[in-house]
Parts: sequence; structure tokens; C-alpha cells
Amino acid sequence: MSDQVIKVRNLTKDYGQNRGIFDINLDIDKGKVFGYVGTNGSGKTTTIRNMMGFIKPDQGSVTIGGLDSWKDATEIKKFVSYVPGEIAFPSLATGTDFLKLQADYLGIHDLTYMNHIISMLQLDPTANLKRMSKGMKQKTAITAALMGDKEVLILDEPTTGLDPLMRDSFIELIREEKEKGRTIFMSSHIFEEIEHICDQVAMIKDGRIVDTIDLWDLRHWKTKTFDICFKELDDYKGFLKKFHQIKDTDEENLFCRVEMPVSEIQQLFHVLKDLSVASLKEAHITLEQYFRQVYAKGED
Repeated sequence: MSDQVIKVRNLTKDYGQNRGIFDINLDIDKGKVFGYVGTNGSGKTTTIRNMMGFIKPDQGSVTIGGLDSWKDATEIKKFVSYVPGEIAFPSLATGTDFLKLQADYLGIHDLTYMNHIISMLQLDPTANLKRMSKGMKQKTAITAALMGDKEVLILDEPTTGLDPLMRDSFIELIREEKEKGRTIFMSSHIFEEIEHICDQVAMIKDGRIVDTIDLWDLRHWKTKTFDICFKELDDYKGFLKKFHQIKDTDEENLFCRVEMPVSEIQQLFHVLKDLSVASLKEAHITLEQYFRQVYAKGED
């Protein structure tokens, strides 16, 4: 595969009444974890169904590994694993029966990795397949997708129904897949999990991409924000006079928040060195905060 594994070009699927996806462009490089975030109904699943070749686009195209997702859908599935947003299992008695069937279909004889996933997710595959809870069904679908050890993973809201501890286990599994060099495209409405594991993130709103960000840039933001509490009122007031990049203040608690370009950090600590500081904490911008700002700008 080339360095650019998934290419989405001008992808449009118009369901009418402003529903669908419109002029979507995405590039996902080999070995990267790409997050796709947005509210319910924003177009995440429609994008993924086009990627998997389940629906034909009105305009544009998706290629995975150089193959067209619509024309070469069968060939693509040989190296792509998929977790759907809505899970429907075949008429089998237990999860074990389903996973064995999946292993036979994929030609897997060594079940060591499958058992590792089952252990990580605390899945009981002997449970009745039709009576499984949403979380159990999700674990079974994740196990079926990851056990194939394929080059590309496309995951549509994969942690829906999982409790926080199991989400952590899932994130650890995705990190293991990344270490193997897998290319992963994952949609979610949970910003925190996307921020923990993704290299890049695109946000979709009303069927259109509103922004794409490299998580390295978010972690190394061009401005820094610090929350500072002082021990003495005089030091608090003295700081406000000497430093002017003040964003927020609370005199009762001797608190202030400062925001400045990275180049001015040295000046901040030069001012603080002669003052009595009770606490100093950097306030990192989160992915959710960033996209809320993007949303707000879009509304304006």
C-alpha cells in the first residue's frame, strides 16, 4: 500500500432536505489513527458506508489501498475489518459459535490473539447471541473485527454500549493495532477517547467537514494558558499590574488566568519569581473545547 491508504474525494450522497454528506475530502495515511467526530445524524455513518461500498455515492469517490470502494468492494474487504454502527448477528446460538464461524471464514487457525481480545474486553462468548446486552454485542463485534489482523480497520462508533473501564481496554487494543502499523478510521461522538488515541481528527457537521486538526498541533498549541493562585493579596494585585495577558480574575480567591503566546512564557515566570504563588497549573485546551470554538465560529 502507498503512504496514503484512504482517499476521499468530493464525496457526496444527497438524501434530500439537506440530509446526507456533501463534498467530503479526507486523506488517511498508512499507520495513522484517524478520528471522525460529530453529533448523531451529522453524516459519520453515511461516510463510512460509502467507504465500505455499501452505498453508491452521487458524486466523488473513496479509494482504499488504491481500489475504488464501490467498484472493488469485494476485493477491499480482504484487507479491511469493519465494526458497524448497528450490529446484526446471524442466527447462531452463542457468541462462541459466531466467532468460530468468523475464524473459519478468515482462515484463522491460531486463536491466541482472539482469546487475548476476549480477555481484554472481559467478554463471555458462551452467552446466547440474541440475548446479549448492547455492550456484549459490541465486544463480540470488536473481537470479530480485530481477530482478522487486517491492514485497515474502519470502526463506526465502536465503543457504544461499553462502560468506561471497557473503553479503556478498547483504547489499549487500538494502541496495540497502531503499533503493528495498522491504518485505523474511527468515528465517535466521545471526544475524550478520540483525543487519547488519534493522530488526526476531522469534524463533520450537517454533512460537511467543518475542520480537520492534527492532534500534535493541539497538544503543542501556539498559545499557553495558566491558572495561578497567590498566597497574598498584595502579590495578586502586584501581578495584575506587572503582567497584562490576563484572561480572567477572581480577587476573592486570589486567582487569575493568563493566556499568552509561547514566546512570552519566560516573561511570565520572570514576573512570578518574586511573588508568593500558591499554585500554578497549565490549562490545556481539549479536543472538545477546540471543536466547540469551531462550532461557535460556524454559527456566527
